[in-house]
Parts: sequence; structure tokens; C-alpha cells
Amino acid sequence: MKITLVRYVETELHYASTVMRFDYVWLRDHCRSASCYNSKTHQRSLDTASVDLCIKPKTIRLDETTLFFTWPDGHVTKYDLDWLLRNSYEGQKQKVIQPRILWNAEIYQRAQVPSVDFQSFLETNEGLKNFLQNFLLYGIAFVENVPPTQEHTEKLAERISLIRETIYGRMWYFTSDFSRGDTAYTKLALDRHTDTTYFQEPCGIQVFHCLKHEGTGGRTLLVDGFYAAEQVLQKAPEEFELLTKVPLKHEYVENVGECRNHMIGVGPVLNIYPWNKELYLIRYNNYDRAVINTVPYDVVHRWYTAHRTLTVELRRPENEFWVKLKPGRVLFIDNWRVLHGRESFTGYRQLCGCYLTRDDVLNTARLLGLQA
Repeated sequence: MKITLVRYVETELHYASTVMRFDYVWLRDHCRSASCYNSKTHQRSLDTASVDLCIKPKTIRLDETTLFFTWPDGHVTKYDLDWLLRNSYEGQKQKVIQPRILWNAEIYQRAQVPSVDFQSFLETNEGLKNFLQNFLLYGIAFVENVPPTQEHTEKLAERISLIRETIYGRMWYFTSDFSRGDTAYTKLALDRHTDTTYFQEPCGIQVFHCLKHEGTGGRTLLVDGFYAAEQVLQKAPEEFELLTKVPLKHEYVENVGECRNHMIGVGPVLNIYPWNKELYLIRYNNYDRAVINTVPYDVVHRWYTAHRTLTVELRRPENEFWVKLKPGRVLFIDNWRVLHGRESFTGYRQLCGCYLTRDDVLNTARLLGLQA
């Protein structure tokens, strides 16, 4: 364990096989003393703008577990070394925000991920925690024995989140009647995609419940977009990087009956945290991608090449997990990760579902002790 004054404004700390560097303004700003931080509300009391940008401690003292800084005004800041390790930039680069298991069809089927029973989901923290753990790891999860009604599906969704009301309403309920200007409201096959790419913040979680189907076909397709993206990263890292940097527009224009909407969302296909390169969102929908007019000429062909590389991975048959939705079995999909589609069908098919606010689902998971 070693501490070094690197420059006038910076300290270098060697601890637990990690070399960390801290700016003095950062060290003063993050003081957890009672006058600087309210431990009851977990909010900062110190006015960051009042900290001298040229501040330098009068003294630095290190014992076995704690680092002490005495500032020019006599204020003392102390840091637990493990806290500094967890919260340093170098420490964060070694961590992921959300642990996950990437999968193709074989990996997911071999894992034999259990579904959760409706009553256990609603009435016990254990059932809810098991469900959320599976959902966080795989991006999909199932609840069984749900009464096939919109009301029970809504009750299920409200157990873990606020329902996100959108242009489609709060709970949506549809058949293939083309009541909305969207291919989903037909009997046609749907290629793999994520939903609401035309929102500035795409919906986080989607809930599907097939209440009735009197006919053939209609299986649901699920593809782990993060697994496909990881294959691109391994095979063509420069194409992966391009997909994280080029912003695109997605658009939804609707003029059916009384429904008048024109939505536009902008963002790259792949979204990563800049400090650790962890992928957190894939925005992929070939139906809704708008005119590409945000990409300069000398980049656009390279983008098409990178997009084709990702599409090839997404369309590999071994990456396709097909499931038949049926009354009583509710599917939750992480819309920021898992793409879904549908084969064409015949007959009468009735579905209900909703979108959930991602923040509330992750909040529920954290309150149950899960990393999310």
C-alpha cells in the first residue's frame, strides 16, 4: 500500500493491486463528514461550486484502513480505502453495472431457467427475487399460471413497476385488426427488433400475455442482442465501435382513425458506458429506422458494413429461441437487450401487455438485494 503526490492537484494510491488517481477537488467534494453529506437522505450538503479548484490538502495521513486529508481551512476528510477502491474510476473500470449471462438458443435451453408461479410472484419476496434474478441475468423471464385476463396481467406488472403509459395507452390489448398503424397489428411475420426505437428513451421492459389463439403459427422469436453484439466485438471490434458512435434517427408516423402520431428517437444502435465499455442498450429496428441523414458520406458505407455484420449475428439460426405464448404464461422482455419477433399466424389471436419503467424494475431488484 502506497500513497504518492503525483502533481499539485492529484494523489496516487496503490491499494489491493490497483493504482488509483484522485483529483484533490474530487476528494474534497466527496467528503462524507456530517457537514458535507447527509447520511440520512444520502445527499450531498457541500456546495461543489464553493470548492477552490486549486485546493490542496495541508496534510495527508494514511493508516491501515483509512486515508485522512486535512484541508487549508482545517476541515478533515477521511476515506475508507475499500470505499475509495469501489468508487475510483480505476475500480469502476473493473466492474459491470449489471451482471448478465449471454445466451443463444442452446445456452438458454441448457440452463433450464425456471419459471415462477403467479401466486409466488405476487405473494412472496422469494418468488419475486427469483424472477428478477433470472430476468436480470438473461433479459427474459416467465410467470406461469396467470389467469388469462388483462386485469390479472396488469396486477402482475404492477408488482414490480409502474406501468409506462405511451401512445399505445397504459395496458394495450390487440388483435390483428390493424387498428393501429403498425405491422404488429396484423397477421404478418415480424422480424427480430426492439420496440419504441423512435422514443428518445426506448421503453425498458415489455410484458406479453397471449389470452387466446384459435389458429396456427404465431410463435414468438427471442434473440439476445447482447450475445450477438459480443460476437461482433470479438470478430470485428472496429465495427462494434462504429455502431456505438454513429447516431441514427428512428421514426413512427401514424395516421389511422383518430390516432395521429409522429415520434422520432435518436441514438446509436449500440449504447455503452464510456468508462468500462459495458453494453447497456441495443436500438435495432429495421422497420422504424428513418432516413439516414445524420451520417457523413465518408462514414455511411462503413456503417452499413458494420450493421450488416451485426444483422448476420442476430439472424444466425442458433441464436434464435422460439417460444409459443399461451394463456396463463406471461413473458417479460428486457427491451434494451433482447430482440423479439413473430412468425405469421392464422385465426383469431388476442394479446395484452404493457411497457414497464426500467428504473422501477431495477429499483425493486435492488431493494431485494440484487445487483442491478
